[in-house]
Amino acid sequence: MRRLSLLTLALVLIAFSVPPAQARRQKQVQYQSPSGGEQEVLRDFEKILDLWRDGRYAELYDRTSGGKEGKERFAKRLASAPRKPACCWEKMQEARVSLKNDRAATLRAKLGFEGSVSGTEFVTKGIKLRRDENAWVISQSDLFSLANLAKKRTRYKYLPIQPK
Repeated sequence: MRRLSLLTLALVLIAFSVPPAQARRQKQVQYQSPSGGEQEVLRDFEKILDLWRDGRYAELYDRTSGGKEGKERFAKRLASAPRKPACCWEKMQEARVSLKNDRAATLRAKLGFEGSVSGTEFVTKGIKLRRDENAWVISQSDLFSLANLAKKRTRYKYLPIQPK
């Protein structure tokens, strides 16, 4: 009889604890879904990464701001960059947008890159975007920084000594 009452009590406690957990998950999903302005920033930044990956540098140049280089030099630098955006789901993860006002936003995301290192290299970085006419644009210096052109760091890979 005592076992039956303990089993009933356990089932009642489990039944009452499930709905709050589901409600918490739904609130988290609601909280994480971006607003219309934030979605626009994400969509435009994703477009920037797609143009860069596809090698459409003339269109990408129009999505950049501030920079002393012409289209030809800009295209040549990005084409020879040590890394470029990864494809598909590796391109951008855990993105959060912070809108400063209607003309400035900061996007913080985990970005995937392919290039000098085998596999995908992930970099978490905050990128400032600016609204220019009808699209969000990135500064050329930020883009070159993402391409790893701003700092030429030598990467070393440890290879054990092979026996003869």
